[in-house]
Amino acid sequence: MGKEKSIRNIPNMLSAYRILVLPVIFYALFSNKDQLFIILLTVNLISDILDGFIARRFNLQTEFGARLDSIADIGTYIGAFSGMFWFHFDFITEYKSWFIVMMSLYIIPQAISLVKFKRSPSLHLYSNKITGYLQGIFIFTFFNFGNYPPYFYFMIVFSSIAYLEELICILYLKELQSNVKTFVHLKQNSDAQ
Repeated sequence: MGKEKSIRNIPNMLSAYRILVLPVIFYALFSNKDQLFIILLTVNLISDILDGFIARRFNLQTEFGARLDSIADIGTYIGAFSGMFWFHFDFITEYKSWFIVMMSLYIIPQAISLVKFKRSPSLHLYSNKITGYLQGIFIFTFFNFGNYPPYFYFMIVFSSIAYLEELICILYLKELQSNVKTFVHLKQNSDAQ
């Protein structure tokens, strides 16, 4: 079996780690061990960057890896949002409208994909990758230094635009694909076939 087809590779191990550590992150959260929570969440965010970089750099991208990464991302972001809710409820209530808009735009393409394709999307659009970095930076800085409103608004607006692009792709696709670059690439590839 070729290296690019193997599911046993470093990026997949990093994604698996991110999934396996989620119960410990939630233990730290519900035990009010905020420092442990922040450390584990930060390690998850850094390992997310590493798994994507290694997969692209060494051509280790697989369909399995894309799905595993998506599951790990969802778990990490649920953990981060839960941490904001648990440790900083006043922040969530102050910006609840912004969170509702962003989360709705995230959930809609997920739900449509589950109905249409029977699984969550793992498109890995460039806009989603940038969103992951922007949200990761926000989460890290928020838990370590507090909120910086201009960056928060920028992150929310960019994330919402990325989720709209994902929605457009989900609606356009007849079969779910992984590692789609942009809607423009998707459309060009579809037109070329």
